[in-house]
Amino acid sequence: MQWIWVEEMLREWKEKEYIPSKNMLKLFIKGGFALAKVILKNPGQLRKVKEERIEYTPPKRRYELPEYKPDMKVVKSNEKYLRPTLYCNPYAKEIIALANHLGAFEKEPYEYARDVFEFVKRNLILQIVPLDGVVATLKRGYGTCLHKISLFIALCRAAGLKARYKLYALSVIQQWYDTFMADPIMQEWYNAMGYFMLHGEGEVYIDGKWYVADVGPTPERQAATGIPITKFGEDSIGIWAQAIPGSIMRVESLPLGLGIASKILMEKISPNSVAKMNNNVLRQVEEGRKILQTMGEEEYDRKARKGFKMPTIELEQKNIIFE
Repeated sequence: MQWIWVEEMLREWKEKEYIPSKNMLKLFIKGGFALAKVILKNPGQLRKVKEERIEYTPPKRRYELPEYKPDMKVVKSNEKYLRPTLYCNPYAKEIIALANHLGAFEKEPYEYARDVFEFVKRNLILQIVPLDGVVATLKRGYGTCLHKISLFIALCRAAGLKARYKLYALSVIQQWYDTFMADPIMQEWYNAMGYFMLHGEGEVYIDGKWYVADVGPTPERQAATGIPITKFGEDSIGIWAQAIPGSIMRVESLPLGLGIASKILMEKISPNSVAKMNNNVLRQVEEGRKILQTMGEEEYDRKARKGFKMPTIELEQKNIIFE
């Protein structure tokens, strides 16, 4: 009887893509080995980084949480891309309340998905924290790109719109490299691989087409680095990021193991590096806020797009291919 239960659990994990794919495992293994090598090479530097005193105050939530009411609608389905998955529960009361508040079941699917995109992109600040569920993210008001994507997907699924993750390894433009590479340890880890381990976007299925949703960067961060403000349906690849060839994965769920790995890295190995990165992001947000306040968002975006050409990204490792 116990074996039957285990078999059913494993079958569900495989079906929902909880088990990391071949490409995902390659990312994790290469990243793990690279990090271990950096740590072993720099024990003194790591100790120095961990002993630093870094002042960090998390940003305040930018929005109020709407009240849940029992008569609020939600689509509950076991269909692929509609059902709950790891870190992404569309049936949570907080998610249902926000989905209805944003116009689920009242607006046309495209309009609703676009409004969800705008809410998540504009209101949740990027901050590096261990991976957790969408309710915690919503209550907190900040998180990584994966937190923000999960929230976008949950809000789409709650309204009956199929949604999935588009994940990949990436290299970024120099302005964002400077933000995230807060100290020598993080720089050496990134440079050893030539890319960030994992980034992503959401994708939502409407009228026979998948629309991409780059919810990670707020308009302020994009303004601070002089790039266009990505809109619903517009990919980050080619604007501020470059995907490593063969690394793009479209999946229903984030994989098992990602949560504990992020917790170990961010809370145990190098918490001060994380605090530095978060402070850098907050400074970037403030810089961008001033730019948009002075120019106006529409005028800024118009000028940013005029003759825009993505800065050249030189991959440190020319042989990084996952195909």
